Amino acid sequence: MKHRSSSHRQLPPTDTLDGVPGANTLRVVRDPGVVPDWFGLRVLLLNATYEPLTALPARRAVVLMTCGKADTVHEDPLAPVVHSAERSVQLPSVIRLRTFVRVPYHARVPMTRAALMHRDGNRCAYCGAKAETIDHVVPRSRGGEHSWENCVACCASCNHKKADRLLGELGWTLRAALVPPKGRHWRLLATLQELHPTWLPYLGEGAA
Repeated sequence: MKHRSSSHRQLPPTDTLDGVPGANTLRVVRDPGVVPDWFGLRVLLLNATYEPLTALPARRAVVLMTCGKADTVHEDPLAPVVHSAERSVQLPSVIRLRTFVRVPYHARVPMTRAALMHRDGNRCAYCGAKAETIDHVVPRSRGGEHSWENCVACCASCNHKKADRLLGELGWTLRAALVPPKGRHWRLLATLQELHPTWLPYLGEGAA
């Protein structure tokens, strides 16, 4: 599993939030010599029922909180503070909507590289080493489909050794059955390469 990077970049002296009452007074308070990449941060948005909805840009998360539409669930102590004359807001890692919103349910989770890596725990489906790529169990050159049931996380070594051969030809076996993941949170995992540690309890076993 890959967690959010702590990389930093230089920001302009003041960072404002457009479209928020008093936005021209909102700015980031920064420790000398430590300038977090605040525009690059993402915040997990939960429904009122604590169901994960999406990963918002930190800027949008502060707008929701400032407008009274969301509350902080987990603060991010490594993130900067946004403040105005009325209040100060520690940039959070997880926020929750105050009002429940209905989200259309789609049974089939789209298969992306990020989601596949999450499903397989970032481990090679053949040897268990750290996965670096994706492999088609039945090679596409031999009729294999690009699907949950035929794709696995794979290390570079196994990918090279396997090439376009079948598992039976190599005497290899899979470490786990290939099944499509289920659950609303998987649609979110399908879009995320990196996860903040505080998100994990809300994203289920697939995030581990």
